[in-house]
Amino acid sequence: MSLLTLRHIRRAFVSGKNNQIMALKDISMEVETGDYVAIMGESGAGKTTLLNIIATLDQASSGTIILNNKDLSQLSEKKAAKFRRQHLGFVFQNFNLLDTFSNQDNIFLPLVLDRQPLKIMQQRLIPLAQQLEINDILNRYPYEISGGQRQRIAAARALITHPQLLLADEPTGALDSQNSQRLLQVFDQINQAGQTILMVTHSAATAAHSRRTLFIKDGIIYHELFRGQQSEADYLRNINNSLSALMTTGGE
Repeated sequence: MSLLTLRHIRRAFVSGKNNQIMALKDISMEVETGDYVAIMGESGAGKTTLLNIIATLDQASSGTIILNNKDLSQLSEKKAAKFRRQHLGFVFQNFNLLDTFSNQDNIFLPLVLDRQPLKIMQQRLIPLAQQLEINDILNRYPYEISGGQRQRIAAARALITHPQLLLADEPTGALDSQNSQRLLQVFDQINQAGQTILMVTHSAATAAHSRRTLFIKDGIIYHELFRGQQSEADYLRNINNSLSALMTTGGE
């Protein structure tokens, strides 16, 4: 079942006097419920712009985006903010945690904004804290813990809303290899349990955890790979081969 559908998404930015830059030229894609999709491409290819449009943090210049049968382009700013809280989860490269809040309060924040009872928050936190191994740091503050721990707190904040779609923008970009693997193992587990994930990454090793990889170049989807029954090592090899072709071949 299709959870997310994009049809002919374009995004233009104005730079200087009447100078238009096309960040996205024509993007059409679908994400099925339970899928795990990685988006790759060179810097400036439009990966983060695409993710921001899906997240309702930016608006497309034209085209249609449907998430769970709702046309996101028709949402007012207020309704878009509520939709993000209730249906989307976010994991960012720089964590986006508030140092004045405890780690637990950072995790609770989207539920607080949605006026959920404390009992519900605590019930949802219990399994997440165990899965992410963060029980012993919940009462500490983000500035008191490591980068890997901060990213796991950020992941808990994203997942506590039970989002229909988890959006991750370079989630391993600020982590060392050990903490990257730890986070990606969590992503593997939650995806196997049914969580839909859409992830932007520059790392082939990170993308190799996905079920499908889309390659963007010059504002279009240039290539697509499916993992299928491939081993992670074989899938990683094919991703690297595709990246090499992407960098040496014209985009259109």
